[in-house]
Amino acid sequence: MARRVFFSFEYEHDVSRANVVRQSGMTKGFEAAGYVDATEFEKVKRRGDAAIQEWIDDQLTGTSVTAVLVGADTCSSKWVQYEIDKSIKRGNGLLGVDISQINDLQGNTTTCCGSIPKGYDFYRWFSDKGYENLGTWIEKAAKAAEK
Repeated sequence: MARRVFFSFEYEHDVSRANVVRQSGMTKGFEAAGYVDATEFEKVKRRGDAAIQEWIDDQLTGTSVTAVLVGADTCSSKWVQYEIDKSIKRGNGLLGVDISQINDLQGNTTTCCGSIPKGYDFYRWFSDKGYENLGTWIEKAAKAAEK
């Protein structure tokens, strides 16, 4: 079954890493929500915090799972925390994926700041074979949330 997934990540430093994960599903047939276009995000950001919250809330509509893509700065992002809190409140399945070892556009990797709230599964993109297993992880999170 295809799931609508919201991908939560720290935009400024991890968008290229997040795109690797988000685009990996394109050939595997699951639908992704929460696509972030740089121009759209900058427009929303200029309108302030209330606009960002509204945009996030809209992006979460119709999703059943939130995948938190964790890099070096994810743990300190107020917007990632907001997305996690809203996802839990709406009953979305939740999972975390360490994306720190995925190369950015300059070929650099980073560190992982931590994981997600206790009680939710956390995976490492490379060692847990994310390209092969992301759909399975999403389905497991959805079932755990009874979605």
